Order: sequence, then structure tokens, then C-alpha cells
Amino acid sequence: MSNQPVETVGTSSDKAKVALAICAVIAGIIGFYFLSDKPTIVRAGALVAGLLVAVAVAWTSQPGRDFLGFAKESVREAKKVVWPTRKEAMQITAVVFGFVLVMAIFLWGTDKILEIVLYDLILGWKN
Repeated sequence: MSNQPVETVGTSSDKAKVALAICAVIAGIIGFYFLSDKPTIVRAGALVAGLLVAVAVAWTSQPGRDFLGFAKESVREAKKVVWPTRKEAMQITAVVFGFVLVMAIFLWGTDKILEIVLYDLILGWKN
């Protein structure tokens, strides 16, 4: 048996906050389509307002704070990545294209050899 602590799913207030945030997003989307006769800026404002309310409500819940921590850690890890230079990226791309070309020629040749062996030599069908 494991002696590791069990992580709870969350309190009912956190679940209610997440549900309320989802309702706010849905309300923003419905508002966007309901205001179809209004100017685009008003429609976009309704959508953005729904999203902002959803973010504000979700931020106050534990899952929202956990997601924010995850997002911050993700950005920190992405900054540690050593990206290739343009020259290195072009060289790698050229190697990949060359390999694909060689494999295409190889597969075409294999197909032609099998076609000759099966249709001409074994079955006796001439093309």
C-alpha cells in the first residue's frame, strides 16, 4: 500500500467558481451573436467582457491559481530552450528534404522492381 497523500479534487466553492466562469464565457459568446444588429465593436466588447469576467472568476479558484502557476512555469521553461540559428534551421531542413527525396526514389524503385517481378515474371502479364 502506498503512503502518499491523496490529492482532493476541490471544494464545492471552487467547482461553483469554475462553473460560473464557464457560464460567463458562454454568456459572452451568446451576447456576441445576440447583438448581431449592433456594431462590431459592441459585439466584440460583449465577448471580451464575458472572457474577462470568466478569467477573473476562475482566478479566484484553486484550479485557476494552479493553472496560472503552470503557465508561469511553462514560460520560464520555454525561455531555457536553446533555439537553433537561422543557418542551422536551414541546414536541418535541407537534410530532411534530401532524406525525403532519397526515400521517395527508393520506394519508387522498390515498387517498380516488385511490379516487374510480380506482373511480368510470375503472372506473365505484360503491361
